[in-house]
Amino acid sequence: MSNKSLKPDLSFWQIWNLSFGFLGVQMGFALQNGNVSRILQNLGADVHHLGYFWLAAPIAGIIIQPIIGGASDFTWNKLGRRIPYIIGGAICATLAMFLMPKAEIFISLIPPMIFGGIMLLFMDASFNVTFQPFRALVGDMVNDKQRDLGYSVQSFLINTGQVVGSALPFFLANVLGLSQKLADGQKVSDNVVWSFYIGGATLMIAVLWTAFRTKEYPPKEYAKYNNIDLEAKEESKNEDSFIKTLLSSPKVMIQLAAVQLCSWVAFYFMWVYSTPAIAQHIWNTVDTKSEEYNQAGDWVGMMFAAYSLSAALFSVIMPSLIKLTSRKIVYAGALVCGGIGLISISYINDQYLLLIPMVGVGIAWTAILAMPFSILSENLPAEKMGVYMGIFNITIAGPQIIAGLSGGFISSTFFEGNTVGLLTMAGAILILGAFCVSLVSDQKKA
Repeated sequence: MSNKSLKPDLSFWQIWNLSFGFLGVQMGFALQNGNVSRILQNLGADVHHLGYFWLAAPIAGIIIQPIIGGASDFTWNKLGRRIPYIIGGAICATLAMFLMPKAEIFISLIPPMIFGGIMLLFMDASFNVTFQPFRALVGDMVNDKQRDLGYSVQSFLINTGQVVGSALPFFLANVLGLSQKLADGQKVSDNVVWSFYIGGATLMIAVLWTAFRTKEYPPKEYAKYNNIDLEAKEESKNEDSFIKTLLSSPKVMIQLAAVQLCSWVAFYFMWVYSTPAIAQHIWNTVDTKSEEYNQAGDWVGMMFAAYSLSAALFSVIMPSLIKLTSRKIVYAGALVCGGIGLISISYINDQYLLLIPMVGVGIAWTAILAMPFSILSENLPAEKMGVYMGIFNITIAGPQIIAGLSGGFISSTFFEGNTVGLLTMAGAILILGAFCVSLVSDQKKA
């Protein structure tokens, strides 16, 4: 029998507080996903080159998340282990969100495209600094029995933040009456500018809530709960190289990589190309400065809000479905739902009916956010939770780099420049990912 001391059960509200900051971070991330493509186009980016700008996100993730993860494994101060990095990333992300929509102030000093690329890189780097410690924090604090609940609550908060962030530009324009039009010299409409301001403030407030409401286990207590030899851990800090750690990665991490490849290529295509696709498919325009194009952009925000709402609701019932069936059945079924949803977009010609396939997309998104981390964290050594979570981010960032480099070429070569074809292709890739789930072993290693 193992001499490992079990972590205590946490109350629901303790688990809630662990991830509450993710609500604000994901609100900011949703505003980026739904609006940065049209901001970049207004700054002069060609639609077929958008994927290159969005490479900032995965490149930042590959570099930053393993570094932050490894550093946080060996950090301890008055704020805790993970929380100092979460707060630091949130401060930078908030600053980036305040600056991004004010392009017209800076382009007199910096060429517009360079400004757009720098701000996207800064914003993504900041988000990445916060993402990894939040995921590791749940792995640190919850026991095996509550692991699925912990990541499902995190998924619910992530998607609630996405609902608010995605819908905010549409709400500010159509309910509060902020302008969707671009005045002379203006690069970002008023409703989008104020959405970024509100999102940045909410991000900071939510992260501070987690910081002040969560007490991480101090080193000795954490070591006791996870059967860690603190002296051996200190030696490994000095002796273990990144390459050695990478080569000793758990087998399940490799198995999950195939599913991650399909999942993140598909969602990257959706995030980057939905606005030009829907503008062309429903509003019959490719003029990025037209009011119709901005209406399409705001409606894409509503579509993203719909899938995020669906994801938030599905995250509530997902733990029960896992108990009735298995992780793998729920995981694969969710990806199929998302694939069908994306494929159906090209067959729909009414903007309101486009909300229906987003239900399936949201179900897939819930599984993508929760399942890999729940499976993985159960098979990771507790003393290296942060660095392995950071390394695992390669399976998120790598597929996005592939999609970013290939999306424009695929659109122009196979779909005659009509980016709605990329959404159809994304749906097929998600269904392929469902088949890859069968390669994954979700049994905890002995």
